[in-house]
Amino acid sequence: MDSVPALDEPLKKVLGPATAKVMAEHLGLHTVGDLLHHYPRRYEERGQLTHLADLPMDEHVTVVAQVADARLHTFASSRAPRGKGQRLEVTITDGSGRLQLVFFGAGVHKPHKELLPGTRAMFAGKVSVFNRRLQLAHPAYELLRGDAEETVETWAGALIPIYPATAKLESWKIGKALQTVLPSAQEAADPLPGPLREGRGLVTLPEALLKIHRPHTKADIEEARARLKWDEAFVLQVALARRRHADAQLPAVPRRPRPDGILAAFDGRLPFTLTEGQRKVSEEIFADLATDHPMHRLLQGEVGSGKTMVALRAMLAVVDAGGQAAMLAPTEVLAQQHHRSVTEMMGDLAQGGMLGGADDATKVVLLTGSMGAAARRQALLDLATGEAGIVIGTHALIEDKVQFHDLGLVVVDEQHRFGVEQRDALRGKGKQPPHLLVMTATPIPRTVAMTVFGDLETSVLDQLPAGRSPIASHVVPAADKPHFLARAWERVREEVEKGHQAYVVCPRIGDEEDGAKAKKKSPEDEAEKRPPLAVLDTAEQLARGPLAGLRVDVLHGRMPPDDKDAVMRRFAAGEVDVLVATTVIEVGVNVPNATAMVIMDADRFGVSQLHQLRGRVGRGSAPGLCLLVTEMPEASPARQRLNAVASTLDGFELSRIDLEQRREGDVLGQAQSGTRSSLRMLAVIDDEEVIAEAREEAARIVASDPDLERLPALRTALDALLDEEREQYLEKG
Repeated sequence: MDSVPALDEPLKKVLGPATAKVMAEHLGLHTVGDLLHHYPRRYEERGQLTHLADLPMDEHVTVVAQVADARLHTFASSRAPRGKGQRLEVTITDGSGRLQLVFFGAGVHKPHKELLPGTRAMFAGKVSVFNRRLQLAHPAYELLRGDAEETVETWAGALIPIYPATAKLESWKIGKALQTVLPSAQEAADPLPGPLREGRGLVTLPEALLKIHRPHTKADIEEARARLKWDEAFVLQVALARRRHADAQLPAVPRRPRPDGILAAFDGRLPFTLTEGQRKVSEEIFADLATDHPMHRLLQGEVGSGKTMVALRAMLAVVDAGGQAAMLAPTEVLAQQHHRSVTEMMGDLAQGGMLGGADDATKVVLLTGSMGAAARRQALLDLATGEAGIVIGTHALIEDKVQFHDLGLVVVDEQHRFGVEQRDALRGKGKQPPHLLVMTATPIPRTVAMTVFGDLETSVLDQLPAGRSPIASHVVPAADKPHFLARAWERVREEVEKGHQAYVVCPRIGDEEDGAKAKKKSPEDEAEKRPPLAVLDTAEQLARGPLAGLRVDVLHGRMPPDDKDAVMRRFAAGEVDVLVATTVIEVGVNVPNATAMVIMDADRFGVSQLHQLRGRVGRGSAPGLCLLVTEMPEASPARQRLNAVASTLDGFELSRIDLEQRREGDVLGQAQSGTRSSLRMLAVIDDEEVIAEAREEAARIVASDPDLERLPALRTALDALLDEEREQYLEKG
């Protein structure tokens, strides 16, 4: 094409540099196409617009009314001592009520000429009170005049689009800009293949854009939305389907366990039987490992469903086949914990090359940033020679110095804590791409799994292993009912008297550095909330007060790694009764004897975080207890959130609630970038059906035409979605 396609035309050329600059800076809109995809947030019916009788205070409003009266006053002020100050007062009416508009200083000249009695206009501004009367000071306005037909069509038509706007650019100015570019919508290339669109009764893209910006009826809006949702879901799913297709073309070394190898020896010694779910998921993983292209699997498991056991059996299968397996954990505490539990589970099978090691044994090494030089040198040597079949570590595993003999499997624990770059760096250490297993204990609703992790196959572990106990959860309203809090500490004492242990979780550490950060809060925050409770203060108060006489210790992220490990070991050995900690214990910490958890300021944590924390208790045969302490009033959204957590142990249900409250963020770039959402119409939770159907259609199309050669318009839409950053996000996913 010799000229720039209409939708790629820069807004600067079409709307002028001033408007284009505001649109680029405040709304992220650069081209005609960007503006056409800036959809109205809602629509006002003309009747709804014009009621001056019930204007809300302190809110930005848009009204259509007629000027009843306009008077220019002069006054003396510090700026204009000779009585040269000017104030224009305009009274407008719409039949239901009257409203005063006021303009000052140099701002009076234009409205004084234009807002003559009888003039109709659209006004927007913030409602305030002056002399006990409602007023708009310096409102923006748009006269309704000229071509009567055009005016009725644009402003006073049945449905007026209200756009996401900014203080610098009112909704109707965006509307006017859209009227300018709307004819270009006819040239929008339609990314949906014709048969798919017709088969689903969807309108064309140009028609959808016209109907979303200039609807005549509510049915127009519905038709447009249905179509635009399909676009977003489908283009996104095509991107993910192409990713899966490309992965399937990569070579990988098939890894099949030997019938009489280390995996068989390990299984033969298990003191319990695997759950049905663990067996089924293991079979899915072993089938993937046996293929000659890399596995990309997401393992979702409820807190305590035995994911580590499934991952360990996958790692042993790879060791059996002559390869090495690496497990990447988000924190040192968790890496040490995994290393301990894996070596305990394996026994002498983890003592490869040592006296007393079993015949099939391998070495299991730990690699973290805080290890001593000698231990680190030995670990690196064991990896390079292949002596160590399994390595468990933090991001220290990614460093350039770390060389593997033959990396066959990467297991990433708690995906949401790892950037895509780190996973990518670790995958790059294999001679050929290693198999990848991503584990998460944060249950993800099916639709989110299909979008955020759409390039991974998903396995779900939803059974708890036998012997796991139920957890009772209760909200403790400390402000309304202080005696409930006193009772909470009594319950902790009762658990300790029975020989059990407890956690107390606080949002903050409480040393000076932390305090300094807390001070940077805005005045509104300060007025509304006291600083969150801190580990160090709480531990001291409990040890002196309600838990006096019990062995209380603390754990938080800024302690030296050796100290953290020592505290965890003491707690695991039963030498500490109550551990007061930050969320450093949120993932993976396993102390079956801990039965009670008190979460202070529980309203400061997210839903999935509370669910994760709660999963630390009830890991043994005694029932678990989780108490959510809050000072929030009963009717507040925070209390409703806590009630939801207390009412169900179903992590999938909770993750749904969590997502509904947080909304989706940018589904494609969500792990890395805080950019504007690529989903404008699609709501990941509400549009489950659209997403599932789009995924099927996308897989079908990509299977028959991976490069989309027969669908150039779809390729163009894909390029627009996958700007460089998101392209990399998917590349590395």
